[in-house]
This record gives sequence, C-alpha cells and structure tokens, in this order.
Amino acid sequence: MTATAASTSLASGEPPINFAAHQLRAGNLAGARDDFEQMLAMLLAAIYPGARAISANPGDWGIDILLGELSGLVVIWQSKYFWPIVTRAHQSQIRESFDSAVAAAARNGYRLAQWVLCVPASMDAPTAQWWDNWRARRQRETGVQIELWHENTLRNLLIKPDCAHVRRHFYDPYAAHPGPVQAPRVPLHDLDPEDSDALEHALFVRQLRAAGHLEVGAAKREFFNADLLAREILDKRVPAEVEALDEADGMVHGIWEAGFNHHVARHPADPRLPGLHAAVMHDIRESTAFPAQLRAGPVHRCGLMHRVVEQRRAGWVTHWRELI
Repeated sequence: MTATAASTSLASGEPPINFAAHQLRAGNLAGARDDFEQMLAMLLAAIYPGARAISANPGDWGIDILLGELSGLVVIWQSKYFWPIVTRAHQSQIRESFDSAVAAAARNGYRLAQWVLCVPASMDAPTAQWWDNWRARRQRETGVQIELWHENTLRNLLIKPDCAHVRRHFYDPYAAHPGPVQAPRVPLHDLDPEDSDALEHALFVRQLRAAGHLEVGAAKREFFNADLLAREILDKRVPAEVEALDEADGMVHGIWEAGFNHHVARHPADPRLPGLHAAVMHDIRESTAFPAQLRAGPVHRCGLMHRVVEQRRAGWVTHWRELI
C-alpha cells in the first residue's frame, strides 16, 4: 500500500501522515529519534495494551518497546529513525540491534520470540534485498521471528480508529505555521595558511586527531568562522544576539552529549568512538531549531561545536578530559 493509498483511508480533509514531523517537533535528528520512539510506544500501547517502553539505564538490553514478561517469552520492537530512506549505511546498526537483543535475552534468562524493526521510511532496492537474505538467515540461526514495520505499515496502523489519538498527538496540527523571518546570514571567511597552521595546535584539532581524523581543514574553517561570530556578538553585547548565542551553544552541547552517551554504549571497547563526530555534526547541520537572531549557517553552527571542545566542555574520544 503506497503513502497515497494510505492517505485516502483518512477522513476527508485530514492530512497524510508525514514522518518528517518528528524533526519539526524536535528541531534536530537526535530529538526526532526520541520523538519517533515515543510515538511507537503510544501506538503499540493502543494496539497491544500490555506493551511497555523500556528505558536505557545505562543499557536497554536491546529493547525499545516490550510485550511479554522478562521472566518468560517476549516480543521486542526496535525503533530506528532512519530518514529519508533506509540504505546500506544503516545495515550495521540493524545487525547490531538484533544481535544485542538476542544476546541480552540469553544473558538475562528470557526467551525472544519476535523482533520487529520499526522505521519511518522505505528501503532502497539493494537494502531490501539484503534485508530479505539477512532476515531469512538470522531466523534460521536463532529461531527468532524477524519482522519489518516500514512507513506504510506504520501509516496503516496509525489510521486505525483505536490509534487516532496517537496520530492526532504526533501529526497534528495539519498546517505548518510559518517560522520567523531569517535575517541574512553572517558571511563566511577563508583561513589564510598562517591561521590554519596556528590552529593545528588547538585543542579541538588535537581531539579530532586523537579520534583518528586525518583531514581537519573543514573543521578549522568552521571553528574560525564561529569564533569570529561569537567574538563580534560578545563585543557588541546586543542582548537578543547574546541570548541567541547562549541558546545555540546549549543546543550543540546537548546534541554532542546525547551522541557521546550513545556511542560510548555502542563502542565500549574503542576509545576513538567511531562515527561520533560525523553523527553529531550531521544532527547540528540538519537542526531547524537554531535561533534566527544568530544569523548562522551550517558552517558557523558546526564551528560552535568546535568552540565547545576548545573550551574543554566536550571531546571526540572517551578520555577527552585527559587531553589538554
């Protein structure tokens, strides 16, 4: 069933369900993941009254939503906000999530009957072929039934009468409200070779080197431009701009913290935390929640993250506090 067909099952005048709403609600991809998981917990509770969310503290045993008792037989739903399409890049996360759920069941003395992957998108053709082969093989090897709830499956569930409150809560109001008018962005500046060489000894560069990064030229330019912007704002002391800078600083720091905790849990034995920097910077670039008064584009926003690292409030390896 296509998205168009699913939308025709709604009452006249109601909108089709757009899973990008989670990004608009949360303001960034990290928040969208949590928002999507909360939607799934409500949806499953409406369909299966006994279904419950499991909090990660510090690990979630590979469980996002659970049906059954952890003393016996269980069904697990795994939430993954892959957007806008499920591709080869997501295969390792899918494998790791399933393996974690199987291992946790064996370790903690309960039986995993079914594992359901929930994604708000569809797979491209190569990934769909990989999924079919992987699913068949892992079902044979583990005896666990594996199922996929993709975007159309979720839409078909959300338009059911018993789930109408979930659809209204997460996908209304129907019309988006126009945001504030964005002031012209601050222009970008290039680094001259002397400035670039001087930044080679900066803490944020050394943190990147410790994480295994070979190329750091773009990071230097991001930091250089963000630092110019921040210094100008702090020199002028316009209250609205200072407040916007503080808010943006808190946002990038929060995105890093969520990503850092996630990657430490995923890679407990690798101090370089592979993928952390890329994931954090992606979420910062994609965020729509930065204050308009800042007049900052993606380069400045990523540079603000480097400023946080330079100020010894974050880092790209598990032992970041030890690098000085």
